[in-house]
Amino acid sequence: MTSAAIYGCSGHRLTEDERAFFAEARPWGFILFRRNIDTPDQVRALTDELRATIGDPEAPVLIDQEGGRVQRMGPPHWPKYPPGDAYLKATNDPLAARELVRLGARLMAHDLREVGINVDLLPVLDVPVPGAHDIVGDRAYGCDPATVTRLGRAAAEGLLAGGVLPCIKHMPGHGRAFADSHKDLPTVHADLDTLDDWDFAPFKALSDMPLAMTAHIVFTAIDRKRPATQSKKAIRLMRERLGFGGLILTDDLSMQALRGSLGERAHQSLKAGCDLVLHCNGDLAEMQAVAETTGRLKGRAKARAEAAMARIVRSPEPLDATAAHARFFQAMAGKTDAARGPDVGEAQAPSSSAERGGATKT
Repeated sequence: MTSAAIYGCSGHRLTEDERAFFAEARPWGFILFRRNIDTPDQVRALTDELRATIGDPEAPVLIDQEGGRVQRMGPPHWPKYPPGDAYLKATNDPLAARELVRLGARLMAHDLREVGINVDLLPVLDVPVPGAHDIVGDRAYGCDPATVTRLGRAAAEGLLAGGVLPCIKHMPGHGRAFADSHKDLPTVHADLDTLDDWDFAPFKALSDMPLAMTAHIVFTAIDRKRPATQSKKAIRLMRERLGFGGLILTDDLSMQALRGSLGERAHQSLKAGCDLVLHCNGDLAEMQAVAETTGRLKGRAKARAEAAMARIVRSPEPLDATAAHARFFQAMAGKTDAARGPDVGEAQAPSSSAERGGATKT
C-alpha cells in the first residue's frame, strides 16, 4: 500500500539502506535537491532507481525548479533561469511577461521530463508586502495579486504543456511573513478580509491546479495556535474559501517552524487534513520516524492523488528546444544578470544552507 509521504534521498545514487526503506515504506513519491544532481545521465538513473524501489514506473518525482535562487538543476548541464520578478522587469509589459513566463516554464518542463522528473514545485503564488522577510523576495512574480495571478497561471500552463505537474505554493500565502519558516514560526496578524483581498487571491484564481503546498505560518485570523500546515481550520479554509480541490502536501517537515518530533509533525499535519507529508533532507533516521506515524494514502486523499497524476499529458506540446532557448534568453538578455542562457563554464554554487542541506525553500 502506498503511504501518504514524499521523501528525499542522500546523494547521487541510492544506498542499500535507502532502497530497503523505500521498498518497505512505499512512499507516494520522491523529491530531489542539489545534492542529488550531477549530470543528466546520473539524474535519469536516479529517478529510475527511485521508482524501481516501489515498483511504479510513473511515480511522482518532485523538484524545486523555479529559477533564480531556487534552482536545483543548473549550469553546466542546464540553463540558469531567471527568478520570478525578472520577467516583468525585462519586458515592462504584463502581456509580454506572461508569454515569457509560459515559455520559461515550458523549457523547464522539457529539462525536467528528459531526466524523469514529473512534478515542479512552481508557481510561487505568494504576494510580498513591504518589509516582509526576503525569503520570498524576487521569487514572487510581482508585488500585487493581479500580476502574481497572471504570471503564475502562465507558469502553470507552461509546465502542464510540457508534461510536468505544477504545484502552487505556499497556500494560503507566504508574502506577509516577517520571519523565515526554515528557522522560526512566522505569525501573520492581518484580518481575514485583508488576507482574502491580497494573499488568498492568486490561490483562489488557480484553485484548479492539481497540487498545492502549505505554508508553515500561523494566521491569527484563521487559527491563533497552529500553523496552516497543522490547522484543521486553515485546511478547511483552503478547501472552502479558496476552493482548492486538488492534492495538498505539506512544506518540509524538517523546517524549524514546526514543533515536536518528526513523527508528531507528520501526524499533526495529516490529522489537520493535509493529504501528504513531505520530508526533504534525506536523513534516513528521520524518514523512518516519519514513516512510523504516516499511514497509507486512502479515501479522498488517494482520489485526489490519482486525479493529479491524470493531469500529466502523455504527449507534450511540440517544442524545438534549441530555438526556444535561444528565443527565451534573447528576450531576457541584458535585462537582468539572473537571466543568462546556458554557460558550460559557469558553476552554480548553493545559494543557502537550506539548499545545501535539502530543505524546501519557502
